[in-house]
Amino acid sequence: MTQIQTSAREILRDLSTGRRRAEALMEETLDRIEAINPSVNAIVALRARDVLLAEAAAADRAETRGPLNGLPMAVKDLANVAGVPSTQGSPLLADFVPQTDDLMVARLRAAGAVIIGKTNTPEFGLGSHTYNPVYGATANPYDRSRSCGGSSGGAAVALATGMVALADGSDMMGSLRNPAGWCNVYGFRPSWGRVPNEPRGDLFLHPLSTNGPMARSPEDLALLLDVLSGPDPRQPFSTGFAAADGVAPLPAARPMRIGWLADWGGAYPMEAGILETCEAALEVLRGLGHQVEPIAPPFAAERIWQSWSTLRSFSVASGLRVLSGQRQQLKASAQWELERGMALSGQEVQAASDLRSDWQRVAARLFSQYDALVLPTAQCWPFDITLEHPQAINGTAMDSYHRWMEVVTPVSLLGLPCLAAPAGFGAGQLPMGLQIFSAHGRDRDLLALGQQYHLATRWPERRPPELPCSDTPP
Repeated sequence: MTQIQTSAREILRDLSTGRRRAEALMEETLDRIEAINPSVNAIVALRARDVLLAEAAAADRAETRGPLNGLPMAVKDLANVAGVPSTQGSPLLADFVPQTDDLMVARLRAAGAVIIGKTNTPEFGLGSHTYNPVYGATANPYDRSRSCGGSSGGAAVALATGMVALADGSDMMGSLRNPAGWCNVYGFRPSWGRVPNEPRGDLFLHPLSTNGPMARSPEDLALLLDVLSGPDPRQPFSTGFAAADGVAPLPAARPMRIGWLADWGGAYPMEAGILETCEAALEVLRGLGHQVEPIAPPFAAERIWQSWSTLRSFSVASGLRVLSGQRQQLKASAQWELERGMALSGQEVQAASDLRSDWQRVAARLFSQYDALVLPTAQCWPFDITLEHPQAINGTAMDSYHRWMEVVTPVSLLGLPCLAAPAGFGAGQLPMGLQIFSAHGRDRDLLALGQQYHLATRWPERRPPELPCSDTPP
């Protein structure tokens, strides 16, 4: 069995029974990173080998063992890890080394994970294309001349190439869904509030972004989701979800009625082959006993975009305003979001929230009829890695740096749980994914459906990327 085929659960089972030792696993992991990472640039700020081997050996000796004990993990470079450079891809933070862990990182450590370094991300996580002036671009492992997506692109590539078995991502505007789709792995955006963010800054006004797990199977997603979930008493909107009692197995999937939204009635321009690839994946779901049917757009796409683009700028500007005096050193998209967000009036924000509330009411009615809805994870195939972003899709000009990812906004705007699952490969032999989403709180139902689909398709195992070195056993 190859490294890419080995699940996180299998690795952890072998570690817990003594069949494998964490120190040997760390040696294999670092050797693999040394061989593969130079060609894709997914892992950054890698810690020293001798330090990591010592920490892995300590995990072997630990008397109390968490659910991730001894597992090597790299953290997305938007989160602070004590003692590790946390740049957010920005030259302004290139020398920043935090002294404390963010909440998510503390939960990973408490579960026994060994943090090996970081995964690459766009500057400040802006844009679904992983490149920055600190570490450079991360390449798509299926075609290293193309983008891997973003902003959790480093995480997706590290998973696809078998350098890690589990990864964290974060998702505001498809940041773990798009790279999962473009790298033939899984990502999960949990119901907003299930995985609390680091409690810095405002705690009330910006329910758009969330951390979430990435993996090569939904079963492994569930494992990491259980570790990351649970309330934080400092945060008012995280109290509705209890902390997991251990790592629970997924329930069996039940037959579902699933609505296929395709290109939202033509509102979202799509490159050729994307809808056909997704529809082939939907046939798998039908074969598993689910009722899948096309449905008309339930809400005006332009109203969703109007609300989303306003609330996103409002949120992004709140985080970047401390850098307003250095705005000329920010990339163009960050400057645009900062200036736009700082110029918004209270009533403009209220109007955007009113539109979001209208969409929520419509979605609630829709989920009384359907168990889940489906969209593609992106509107175009992975593009040239040297481009900042697509300028047009099928002749339709993109009027902002992120309009080409509009297809993710119906989910993001409402904070819905959403599974990004591999859909298969197009004519150009590049991957595409499905967004499968449901009502707030139905996270485990989606993961159970995803695991059933995974067992029927096994895309990450069937179509691993061609790597620059021979694959090695775990």
